[in-house]
Amino acid sequence: MDKLRILIIDDSREIREFVTDYVLNPQNFQIETAVDGAEGLQKALTHKPDLILTDFEMPRMSGLELLRNLRAQGDQVPVILMTSHGSEQIAVEVFRLGVHDYIIKPFEPQKMLEAIEKALSVARLKREKEALNRRILQVNEQLKHNVNELNALYEVGKSITALMQPKQMLERIVDAVLTVTNCQECSLVLVDAKTGKVTGHLRRRYVDEKHRVKSGTGILSPPTSGDENHSAKNTNETVLSVPLQIGQKVLGTLSISKRLTFDFTPHHERLLHMLADYAAIAIHNTQLLHQLHLTKEREKQQIRGLFERYVAPSVVEQILAQPDQVSLGGIRQTVTVLFADVRGFSSFSAKISPEVLVEMLNRYLRVAADAVLAQEGTLDKFMGDAVMAFFNAPLAQPDHILRALRAACVLRHSVKQLHGNLPKEYHLNFGIGVGVGEAIVGNIGTAQIMNYTIIGDSVNKVKRLQENAKGGQILISQDTYHLVQNHVQVQPMGNLMLKGQSQHESVYEVLRVKLK
Repeated sequence: MDKLRILIIDDSREIREFVTDYVLNPQNFQIETAVDGAEGLQKALTHKPDLILTDFEMPRMSGLELLRNLRAQGDQVPVILMTSHGSEQIAVEVFRLGVHDYIIKPFEPQKMLEAIEKALSVARLKREKEALNRRILQVNEQLKHNVNELNALYEVGKSITALMQPKQMLERIVDAVLTVTNCQECSLVLVDAKTGKVTGHLRRRYVDEKHRVKSGTGILSPPTSGDENHSAKNTNETVLSVPLQIGQKVLGTLSISKRLTFDFTPHHERLLHMLADYAAIAIHNTQLLHQLHLTKEREKQQIRGLFERYVAPSVVEQILAQPDQVSLGGIRQTVTVLFADVRGFSSFSAKISPEVLVEMLNRYLRVAADAVLAQEGTLDKFMGDAVMAFFNAPLAQPDHILRALRAACVLRHSVKQLHGNLPKEYHLNFGIGVGVGEAIVGNIGTAQIMNYTIIGDSVNKVKRLQENAKGGQILISQDTYHLVQNHVQVQPMGNLMLKGQSQHESVYEVLRVKLK
């Protein structure tokens, strides 16, 4: 602690020297003197002593006037009055002005010293308080800095798990480094781990509190796998760099710089290493996320390519948008089945060449497929000259029965249009069966070869209906008719004994599906 400063104000040189030599010097005080009240007032206001020893009667300004002037200007410095007059009137007045004590001349050094020590106890406490306040402020500043460091580290930590754009993540990391290290500039360079070529970089410079940072540009050299953290100096600044590393894989470098006169401390290096580790994890996670996105896109394209062979594009889009609605492996659910078979195809095939036969078959099957896909049905399979399709799977379709019937009607109408472009000998017709019931829907087969299909007794029943349909006919059973009787116009066909059934089945021919 600095020496305590005492101001002696007395017009007597002998008194000033006595107090200096015999009282204050042995106690190692810092001493100022004044020869009268006016000079004393000036020095008191200028030098700010810890204690004033003043005479009462002095030329130009008395001790009493000195006290009044000091208190008028808010100066509460402790004062000891030295006087040869010990009247109660003087004591009362000076004590009202804040005098700590007064000593009657002549005085003994020990009594003077005791009075001084008593008065200086306040000054010492004040100094201790000020020192403690300074220390508290320093600790608070350090705590504030530590909190800023932790907050910045927390922000970088959040970047590891946050699903943000790579550029936004890199900016957050660089800004956090500037905040934590209090440096002028931070540079982050990303490199290809295999080639060492720069794949991206970001440099930001600290401006001031109002304009925190601004983006910068520049050519930054790519690091190599053998780079170590280093502190490099050029003509203007000191640079500290550490690698961004996951295991043995180097992702880039993280660098900070300050003016040349600044030396980085081990604390700066520890902080930068910590931030670099956070940054490396965040960058690595972003790269993994990007790879996962690419993998999902490839899988989505594979699913699209697979399902577009069986279902309408609009259904494919729904499946990709809501994949949780597609359950693989086989589940029991209600579906509507459509079977369509070309009548007289066997005799027709015996009359024409195989090349023409294939061409004609493809044209008829294309008409059938287009009719099914237009109603967002699922094409199960082509069986020679027959088509099997179903509705209400893989995605739910509340109006699946009507969709299947509309597809059947469109198929019948499209075949008539096709006949207009073909010779009469190539005119063929489909016999169509449509029915609703429960079936097992899913991937049926082996791990190597499987088919997304439906199986069940209801499927077999619809196939038997189709076998009884003549060319151009659409047949449905009694239970299917009851579900759509308000939406279709039919012709009763009586009771038929379907193959595999133990009882006759009431059958209806669908003439048309009413408009919505």
